[in-house]
Amino acid sequence: MDIMLFHSVYGLRPAVRAAAARLEEAGHRVRTPDLFEGRTFETVEEGMAFSDELGRDELLKRAVIAAAPHSGGGLVYMGLSLGASVAQNLALGDEKAVGLVLLHGTSDIAEGAEADGLPVQFHVADPDVFEPHDWQTAWYLGMGRAGADAEVHRYPGAGHLYTDPDLPDYDAEAAERTWRTVLAFLDELASADGRD
Repeated sequence: MDIMLFHSVYGLRPAVRAAAARLEEAGHRVRTPDLFEGRTFETVEEGMAFSDELGRDELLKRAVIAAAPHSGGGLVYMGLSLGASVAQNLALGDEKAVGLVLLHGTSDIAEGAEADGLPVQFHVADPDVFEPHDWQTAWYLGMGRAGADAEVHRYPGAGHLYTDPDLPDYDAEAAERTWRTVLAFLDELASADGRD
């Protein structure tokens, strides 16, 4: 599968490249756009401040520019936390999107958004301060109204960005379970799309 993997608010850090390498080892083609143009951050507060300064519209514009040359053949959009929000917005705006994988984050769903049959996986810590249960319920129902085929995988006791081994949130067991589930999902997409 062709995958666009968007980084978190920490920027394009080693964990993002490691995730891409794992996906590539499984036979997928992965692109990791640097939406922060080389900037990385040590704390979520610093990253959020930079992201806010950059602005949502600019962030999405950079993501669209990165994805557009590759979207013709159908992409799987994937993202980590803030990057998941970006991935969701692009996938719901791309009628050729093949799938959507959200790690640690979601986004508002635009009124009238359509995702006819789009396969979606959302992986989230339980609880997650950035993705409270009420929000998750509303998101799930909204994705259903948009026509997406969404599933939610929760990981009790994990920290928010639990797949990043360089952060205090890291949970090795939850991360391994997540990647196994994601890779199986991608295999299903490839089979359904005739790319296996």
